[in-house]
Amino acid sequence: MDSSSDLIRSIESFFGVSIGSDAVVLMLTTSVALVVGLLVFAWKKSSGKSKEVKPVVVPKSMPVDVEEEEEVDSGKIKLTIFFGTQTGTAEGFAKALAEEIKAKYEKAIVKVVDLDDYAADDDLYQEKLKKETLAFFMVATYGDGEPTDNAARFYKWFSEGQERGAWLQQLTYGVFALGNRQYEHFNKIGRVIDEQLNEQGAKRLVPIGLGDDDQCIEDDFAAWKELLWPELDQLLRDEDDTSTVATPYTAVIPEYRVVLHDPDTTASEDMLDVANGKVSYDIHHPCRANVAVQKELHKPESDRSCIHLEFDTSGTGIVYETGDHVGVFAENCNETVDEAAKLLGQPLDLLLSIHTDKDDGTSQGSSLPPPFPGPCTLRTALARYADVLNPPRKAALVALAAHATEPGEAERLKFLSSPQGKDDYSQWVVGSQRSLLEVMAEFPSAKPPLGVFFAAVAPRLQPRYYSISSSPRFAPERVHVTCALVYGPSPTGRIHRGVCSTWMKNAVPSEKSRNCSWAPVFIRPSNFKLPADPSVPIIMVGPGTGLAPFRGFLQERMALKEDGANLGPALLFFGCRNRRMDFIYDDELNNFVDQGVISELIVAFSREGPQKEYVQHKITEKAAEIWNLISQEGYLYVCGDAKGMARDVHRTLHTIIQEQENVDSTKAEAIVKKLQMDGRYLRDVW
Repeated sequence: MDSSSDLIRSIESFFGVSIGSDAVVLMLTTSVALVVGLLVFAWKKSSGKSKEVKPVVVPKSMPVDVEEEEEVDSGKIKLTIFFGTQTGTAEGFAKALAEEIKAKYEKAIVKVVDLDDYAADDDLYQEKLKKETLAFFMVATYGDGEPTDNAARFYKWFSEGQERGAWLQQLTYGVFALGNRQYEHFNKIGRVIDEQLNEQGAKRLVPIGLGDDDQCIEDDFAAWKELLWPELDQLLRDEDDTSTVATPYTAVIPEYRVVLHDPDTTASEDMLDVANGKVSYDIHHPCRANVAVQKELHKPESDRSCIHLEFDTSGTGIVYETGDHVGVFAENCNETVDEAAKLLGQPLDLLLSIHTDKDDGTSQGSSLPPPFPGPCTLRTALARYADVLNPPRKAALVALAAHATEPGEAERLKFLSSPQGKDDYSQWVVGSQRSLLEVMAEFPSAKPPLGVFFAAVAPRLQPRYYSISSSPRFAPERVHVTCALVYGPSPTGRIHRGVCSTWMKNAVPSEKSRNCSWAPVFIRPSNFKLPADPSVPIIMVGPGTGLAPFRGFLQERMALKEDGANLGPALLFFGCRNRRMDFIYDDELNNFVDQGVISELIVAFSREGPQKEYVQHKITEKAAEIWNLISQEGYLYVCGDAKGMARDVHRTLHTIIQEQENVDSTKAEAIVKKLQMDGRYLRDVW
C-alpha cells in the first residue's frame, strides 16, 4: 500500500468523511499557505515593535569555509593568500594584495585565508596544502621570534613535523614577512616558512619580502609587489591580454556604511560577547573583569611610576597558569577622545553603527575589517576602538588627502604617502613619532567621514599584553599585573601617554569604590613555565617590570614548598635604579629569601654607584656558579626589554660559555641554540 493512500485514509478517519486525493492536495497547499502567512505576519509584527537595534558582535572576520572545494572554471587559476597577524597589519596586506590581483587579472580566483581557520585539525593541513597550486603567505613575527597567535598551530605543524620530503612540487609560492629589525629574531617566522616551503618541493616565485616595521613597512610591501607583478603576468595573463597593462591600479579607500540612530535607541556600550555564555575566553571573546586592587609600587622619591593591579576573575571561569600572559583591552583617556572628536568635527554623543554591506545588502568589499559592536556613541567608539596615538601609516595619509578640502594640504599628504616622499615620511612622521592626532591637527581641512575614519584612517585599538605576576596556586581568582607607566615627551614635544598604562594608573579598584574600573581581558598561554621537577635549578633574570612572571614563579615555589616539595637552587637577578625609589616588591622578595624559595637574590642598582651597573654585569660576576647550575640541567629564564637588556644578557651568556667551556664563538653559539631547543633557555621579552 503506497504512502499517499495511507495519508488519505488517515485524514478520512480523523474528520469522519470520505475525500478524494485531489481534495487532499488542495487542503495541504491551503494549510501550508496559511502557516507561512501567519509566520510572515508574526515576524513583521515583532520587527516593528521597537526601534531598538540589538548589538551585533563580530569578533573576527568570518572564516573561509575551507571544507568547501570551489569549482574553478576552465581557464581560471585559483590563488590563496594566507595571513598570520597579531595586530592586523598582515591581514590588511593580504586583503589589499587580493584586491589588487583581482583588479589586474581576470583569470585569478582569489581567496584570503586566516591560517587559524585553514584546517580544523592538524591532520588536514597536508591534505589541503597538496591541493594548492599558487599561494602567498603574509606572516608576522611576534615577541621573541614567535609566530602570531593565529599562525602558531600551522607553524608548529609545518616547521616541527616529520620529514615529508618534496611533497609540494605542485605549489608555486611567495612570502612577505613582517617584523622589526630592532629585535634579535628579525622576521624569523617568515624566513622559516619560506625555507621550509622550498625544502619541501614548492617553487619560490619571488624572493622573500622582509618588511621592517622600524621604518616604513608599507614601502617594503610595495617594493616586494613590484617584483611580483612581472611573475604573475607570466602566470595569469594571456599573451594577447593587454586590457589592464596600461591602467595603473589605484586602491579604493575602504569605507564603512554608517547608520546614525535616534538618541532614544538602546546603545551597545559593551564589546563583550557574553550572550552565548562562553567560558573559553580569547582575543575575540574577552571577559569583563573588575579591578580589585590598584597601588603604586615606586617610593615617593621616584619621578616615575609602576602600578600593581589585580583583576578579579571570580565567577568568570577564567583560568591561567603561572607564566601566562593577560591581554587587556584598555580605553583611550578622555583628553584623547575629546581631541579626536574635535578634529573630526563631530559631537561625542552621536549614536552610530558601522556596517560592511551597502544599503542594498551587497558587500562593500573584502578589505574592510570586521565592524565593532553598535550602535554606540562616538565617545565609546573613539575610546575603545580607535588607535589614534601611534604614527599613521601611509594608507591613512592617502585617505586623509582624499578628504582634505584645502588643496595645499591635500598635495602635502599625497606627497608624504608617495614613493617620492619616503624620506619626508620617515623623518616627519616615523622619526618624530607624530601621532595620528598630531598629523590631523597639522592638516585641519582633512575631516574624513566617520565611515572612512574607522575603516582607513584609525587602526583598531589592540589589546596590550602583560606577563601575569601571580600564580593561580596563590591567587586562583585574581590576575596580577605589574605595569610601568609610559609617560614622557616625544620628539615633537608632545607628552606621550601609554594607552593601557595610563588607564591602569587612573583605575579605581573595588576595594575603594563600588563603581570600580573594569576592562575586557583574556588569557594568552605561554611556554614560559617552571620545570616540571621543582628540584631542578633555575636562574631568573628580570630587571624592572621583567620581574613580573618571576613573582608568579616564586609564589608557585612557595606553594610547592608548603606542600612538601623539595626545591632546587634558584638565583634571581633583579635590577632597578635605586633601592630608595624603584625597588619593587622588595619586602616580598626578601621574604622569599628568608623562606628558602630563592637561594640568592642579586640586585643591580644602576644609579647608586659612580658607574652604572646592570644585571648582565652581575651575571658576569657569577659566571662559574651560573654555568655550574645550567650544567646540572638547570633552566635560564630572561624577561624584559628585548632590544637592550635581553640582547646584552644573551651576549653575556655566550661569553660565559666560551670561557667556562673553553670553546670558540661558533661552538658557544651552538650550545646556546641547544639550550633553546631543549627548552632550558626561555625568554619572555618585548
